[in-house]
Amino acid sequence: MDFEIRENRTVAQGGRRVLVREREEYFRLMDQGLSSYEACRRVGINIRTGKRWRNGRNLSGKDKARPPALAVVPPEGPSRYLREADRIHIADRLREKATVRQIAAELGRSPSTVSREIRRNRHPTNGQYRPHAAHARAEARRPRPKPGKIGQNPELRDFIQDHLDIRWSPEQICQALRAQFPDRPEMHVAHETVYQALYVQGRGELRRELARALRTGRARRKPHRQTQQRIPRFATPMLMISERPAEAEDRAVPGHWEGDLIIGKDGSSAIGTLVERATRYVMLLHLPDGRTAEHVRDALVTTVKRLPPHLARSLTWDQGAEMAAHGSFTIATDIPVYFCDPASPWQRGSNENTNSLLRQYFPKGTDLSVHTREHLAAVAAELNGRPRKTLGWETPAERLHKLLAA
Repeated sequence: MDFEIRENRTVAQGGRRVLVREREEYFRLMDQGLSSYEACRRVGINIRTGKRWRNGRNLSGKDKARPPALAVVPPEGPSRYLREADRIHIADRLREKATVRQIAAELGRSPSTVSREIRRNRHPTNGQYRPHAAHARAEARRPRPKPGKIGQNPELRDFIQDHLDIRWSPEQICQALRAQFPDRPEMHVAHETVYQALYVQGRGELRRELARALRTGRARRKPHRQTQQRIPRFATPMLMISERPAEAEDRAVPGHWEGDLIIGKDGSSAIGTLVERATRYVMLLHLPDGRTAEHVRDALVTTVKRLPPHLARSLTWDQGAEMAAHGSFTIATDIPVYFCDPASPWQRGSNENTNSLLRQYFPKGTDLSVHTREHLAAVAAELNGRPRKTLGWETPAERLHKLLAA
């Protein structure tokens, strides 16, 4: 026999006593390719009994009071996947009105496994659970690799590729798909699907070179590592972030900015970045002559003086040496500078995120002094024109325009 029986007993069925081993022999013959009629003839049972075994029986009257039949377990022990015998047991117990939790306990499975099996593999029209048909559906879904949704839909693939070319993130693209095609579910994908189309070897659903358009520019995933510890570079009197007004912390009032530098090749060039916390609006500082404290201070003063007073309330920076002249900056602009705690980049998370976006335009290890003021303005405008999930898929420029209009 191909199966072992947990208990060698008989069950009442079809008006006579039928051994559990006869039921096993019937399914063994079916697996060999025999018809149901021929299997019933060889085992010596009525063809209607074989039909009940295949589709689950519907007990009534006194039969409902007897204990349920125990599941048959293949000799190799438990399996990660449900077997055909498990599905037969599920069908039998469903017709006996057993609960999902009772069936799961009898099979030694999680209730969610049984519930998911019934939901996914029942008949699509009448909703009945037929064990052999369910087993066939499950087996048909199992082969790997499977064709991806992006690879099967040229229109979807072209839309994603076009927006990756202009440096939209996968999540921004997926949100745009839902907004542009609200009634076409075949055009809706999760952003993880886009990442897998780029990263998973063998899929080939998107051009491999599109991975360079992602913010990281990597063609494969990289696990997150612990942030490197930073050492304070100066000990002059500072206003710490704990003293920053609550209105800046909860982003309720616009005009509170976060700033930092992105550094070029060999640390010899830099670009200053400013991000408004409420709108995520970006401004870039042109530093062609260097990144000393005086250069950064002068660029900051020139930039923030173009802002209206109600949009220039505070500036948050890390404890980098480029802000050694923060006192003279505050005197010149009347804008207080708040400093983050050491090794705490998350305290200016909007700026950190913006810096990662800017690395798409200014890769690490390149000379940043070659970029003109006009080019920096164009990059900032492109970033400010991207929709942001945190803004309800509005762009920073749209959000800032609303504030200025008010």
